Amino acid sequence: MTGETHGLDRILARHPFFDGMPEGYRVLIQGCAANAVVKAGDYVYREGEPADRFYLIREGRVALEVYVPGRKPIVVDTLGSNELMNWSWLLPPYRCHFDARALELTRLITLDAVCLRAKMDEDPVLGYAVYKRFAPVVAARLAAARRQLTDMYGAPGS
Repeated sequence: MTGETHGLDRILARHPFFDGMPEGYRVLIQGCAANAVVKAGDYVYREGEPADRFYLIREGRVALEVYVPGRKPIVVDTLGSNELMNWSWLLPPYRCHFDARALELTRLITLDAVCLRAKMDEDPVLGYAVYKRFAPVVAARLAAARRQLTDMYGAPGS
């Protein structure tokens, strides 16, 4: 086992995404993983780009933003350590729904979506385990977007 592979194994084993997941699945997923660092102000991904990866935030903060012509981007949510980012890789047409901009130096684990989808197709139990972990993330991001819209445009009848 190489130093980076061994390091990834330890990092993944500690990440909440893998809580309760059989070790064999973590090892399978690890084959799709790599470390990444994003500097403050840089984009991890942009809205409309292919959603060919998802991310586990190790440390740092990332703003999920929506571009609005003629205005500053709207921050829909701010994510930090141990959170998941970019659920768009799960659903066709596999396009990013937000911009993701690092607010500070951010260390990530990137997971290749094509690699992981293939493994999930081969093993539906693994696929189900991954979907179960992402369903609450999707719901939370949609709720955050709804809250922002309510804040911007006011509650109905106000």
